[in-house]
Amino acid sequence: MDPFVGEIRAFGFNFAPRAWAPCQGQLLSIAQNTALFSLLGTTYGGNGQTTFGLPDLRGRLIVNPGTGAGLSTYNIGQLGGIENETLQLTELPAHIHTLGAGLTVTTSSAAGTSSTPAGNVLAVLNTVQHYSTSPDAQMAAGSIAGTATAVGSGTPHSNLMPYLCINYCISLTGIFPQRP
Repeated sequence: MDPFVGEIRAFGFNFAPRAWAPCQGQLLSIAQNTALFSLLGTTYGGNGQTTFGLPDLRGRLIVNPGTGAGLSTYNIGQLGGIENETLQLTELPAHIHTLGAGLTVTTSSAAGTSSTPAGNVLAVLNTVQHYSTSPDAQMAAGSIAGTATAVGSGTPHSNLMPYLCINYCISLTGIFPQRP
């Protein structure tokens, strides 16, 4: 079956067949490829006077133009995506880091002998004095634990899904497609 002019196909080998060109963004002469230029124009580059560009699919996925339900709009020739991404704090989901530390509170089991806390410890309630000068007991143990340190390195991470590299080529000649 003869290809359409401008048809893009995937090939399992590492070269472009005769009358095909690899989709690597190269510029072609309009004078030598008038049919293909009439279809592509300068969508993929070139000056539109003497040259026009082919699609560059190196390191790119192919996306159909238009708007899918709940998706963004894509136009022919539009480039997008990021191969490596460094997340910013505003891009992280809300989350909690736990923090803790130990705490021991000493008390006195004797009746309080002072009404001022300075230099004293909690004591058994005495009508006016709530503090004692020397501890001889501990309150029930409790703890707060954790460490507050910076995490992460700020290094970009790969944003690629699993892939298989295939050779995409565009037909330079063939049947001229009829517009609907």
